[in-house]
Amino acid sequence: MKWRTGVELIPVHCRSKDNFVLSISALDQAFNQTRKRETKIRGILLSNPANPVGNLLSRKMLEALLKFAEEKNIHIVSDEIFAGSIYGENEFVSIAEVVGSEDFDKNRVHIVYGLSKDLFLPGVRVGMIYSFNENVLAAARKLTRFSSVSAPTQRLLVSMLSDTRFIVEYIQTNKKRIRDMRDLFVAGLEELGIKCTDSRGSLYCWADMRNLIPTYGEKGELELWEKLLNVGKINLTPGSACHCIEPGWFRCCFTTLDKDDVCVVMERIRKVVGSRTSCGRNFIVCHAQMDSF
Repeated sequence: MKWRTGVELIPVHCRSKDNFVLSISALDQAFNQTRKRETKIRGILLSNPANPVGNLLSRKMLEALLKFAEEKNIHIVSDEIFAGSIYGENEFVSIAEVVGSEDFDKNRVHIVYGLSKDLFLPGVRVGMIYSFNENVLAAARKLTRFSSVSAPTQRLLVSMLSDTRFIVEYIQTNKKRIRDMRDLFVAGLEELGIKCTDSRGSLYCWADMRNLIPTYGEKGELELWEKLLNVGKINLTPGSACHCIEPGWFRCCFTTLDKDDVCVVMERIRKVVGSRTSCGRNFIVCHAQMDSF
């Protein structure tokens, strides 16, 4: 995004004590600090459900964000690509629902979505823009001439998406599988003394490995990441790659695994971190949970 458009991305830092949930105070702080540098802010980029944490923005928070955008005269771009990958009890609320039910300026709201996550079709390279702003839509229509979807792909997707029964059953089945795999994976990490945030959606869990890094800081975090990658053959995403200012948090993508893989992953992590973990009964618990599927 940055390389193609030349925009400057300003991270809004969230904290572990708040379960990494976005707050207006954190947003306001980032906004004011950026304005002091005489940088003009155009809009807010959101990920809902959040990537990498996996939490959801509540209706109340979305309303606060819309009010904030109006006060600052900026736009909101909401990435909702994980909207169908919810596995918690909380329901997903799209910003389109909020802006449509209240007296907000719809021209400031733009939603992006794709088929890569919820329908597991990353190879088709199909994305969408949903906007109330005619100027944005007009520009988007012109840009699609350079990245149009092929006719065979369109024919396949129209046939699939028109099958409402299949789509509903697919999403329901997928949600259950994501939830089951997430529970199994998080339980395995907990047996190693590694806790995760309370996530509700997306394909990842946000793991707290602060007590496993050799030194507190980005350097220590990257040392652990390299050791997990080169020794354990496990590729996690370090928090610093996601602008996390608390060293030691890692994003784990559990949806690329089979159930039988989870114990292998846990054993590899245990061997890498060694005595820093606090449990020695990983396989017993892991197999017991696998048997419950």
